[in-house]
Amino acid sequence: MPSRTNLPQLPKLLAQKIYKTGQTRGADDDVIYQNRVGRNSTVLIPYQFWQQCRPYNDVTYENGYIVLISPYEYFHMSSAESQLSADGLALGDNALVFYETRDQWITHNPDFYKWTFATRRISPLGGQYVARVPATTAIDNGEKINLGFTNTRHKGAGIRVYEYATKKTIDQCRIQLEALFWKCRDSVTVAEENGMTNQEIETRMQAILEKCLEDDLLDITRLIRSRILNSDGYSICPLCLEELSGRGFFNRMEQAEGREVPDLTITQINLFHIEELRLGVLNHRPYNLGWGHHHCNVVVKDSGIMKTLEWMRRVVDKNICDGYLSTD
Repeated sequence: MPSRTNLPQLPKLLAQKIYKTGQTRGADDDVIYQNRVGRNSTVLIPYQFWQQCRPYNDVTYENGYIVLISPYEYFHMSSAESQLSADGLALGDNALVFYETRDQWITHNPDFYKWTFATRRISPLGGQYVARVPATTAIDNGEKINLGFTNTRHKGAGIRVYEYATKKTIDQCRIQLEALFWKCRDSVTVAEENGMTNQEIETRMQAILEKCLEDDLLDITRLIRSRILNSDGYSICPLCLEELSGRGFFNRMEQAEGREVPDLTITQINLFHIEELRLGVLNHRPYNLGWGHHHCNVVVKDSGIMKTLEWMRRVVDKNICDGYLSTD
């Protein structure tokens, strides 16, 4: 099979959508996380979840990790240096004290300990702490405190640990997700409508599907069981189970009349995690990613599909019971 770089190009919007699945969610300047970077970037691990998320066996972090410890945790240890050492951690090496509240900053001001704020994501980190304290008008000099990882090149200390995936996993997911576009019933027609020729479609589609077969990424039974394909082999939304149209990858979401914004970029179909992202599990992986309706994704949020369906059933049953919804 020719390399993907030598294959006919996908329509730009679709190519961008698939590429962005390998990036993390957005983050603004006032949070500790990086904005829209690769999922194999440095991960930030809350100290209370260190045992669940620490590297072990085949779970490693390609660009390292930083453990964030709250001032309360750190200053209530009987011997912080010894306890961290027993956990394989050291302040300023792979761990930082993370200030998030004004009270933490006042009670354990880092200047008192002659600490400096961190500037690097690899050891040594260049300091012992990082701070993201919101502004407040309740006290004098209550301006926000953002120290560490604030310059343009190093904005944000790292990514949420549960968003992490290795480069190999990212590449596998992108290939499988493209195959799922081609598994839409109208994908060929939609690709033509968006600038690809019949020959280009045939060449690229066959190459991607063959690559998936070679890498064990096209197990139809497994995809059906995961709510990604239906029994006819077509792509579906994992929540509502309706077949997806390839046009949904290109069509923008409809906007409420009078509330339109000119720069809306959200399309009708988005990336959908079957098992939700959560601490202690790396769920950005093949056979756990599909495409789904934007509004279905919004409903599921971080609750997971089954919990969402159970909640929806309770809502419907209650509305029927109270006479607001007919059973007809």
